[in-house]
Formats: sequence, structure tokens, C-alpha cells
Amino acid sequence: MFKGLGDMAGLLKQAQQMQAKMLEAQERVAALEAEGESGAGLVRATVDGKGALKRLAIDPSLMTPEDRETLEDLVVAAVAQAQERAQEKAQAEMASITAGLPLPPGVKSPFG
Repeated sequence: MFKGLGDMAGLLKQAQQMQAKMLEAQERVAALEAEGESGAGLVRATVDGKGALKRLAIDPSLMTPEDRETLEDLVVAAVAQAQERAQEKAQAEMASITAGLPLPPGVKSPFG
């Protein structure tokens, strides 16, 4: 049952190491960028690890009054793709910190 203070100290040390790894991974996620595109690359969107739009590039050929709705749709599609890619990268980054951890059978990592 209770194995002593040595086991408790070991568990505390593991928890502190895990917390440090988690903070490092969160910093890497915040710094990552992902790009999405639509319209065969005529619209490109770049988001950060949290999905916030950082850059948007639109080919000038799309900037005509009659193509307004098409342009709006392409922007939405490019941003959505970039956000999806950022989320995938963030999940992979966070899952990397739980790799090798002895999780009980049937329990999955919350990041994978």
C-alpha cells in the first residue's frame, strides 16, 4: 500500500518535471505558425499556434467588385485550413510530452 516518503518525493519530482515540459511545449505551440491556402494558392493565410490570424496574402487578380463574394469565400477557406493545421501541430507538440509516460491501460493522453 503506502511505500514511504521516498516514493512520494519521486512522484513530486516527476510532477515538477512534467509541469516544466508542459510549459516548454506551450511556449513552442505559441511560437508555431501554420499556413492555409485556397483558390490554387491565390489566397494564403498564416495563423499562430492559437489559431490567431497573423498574415493574409491575396493575389491582386481577385480584387474586383464582381469577385467580392468569391474572394470572401476563399479567405474564409484559407483561414480555416491554416487554423486546422495549427491545431494539428499543437496537438502533436503537446502529445510529445506524454510520450513514454506510464498511463494506466485504457487511458489516452489528453493531447493525442
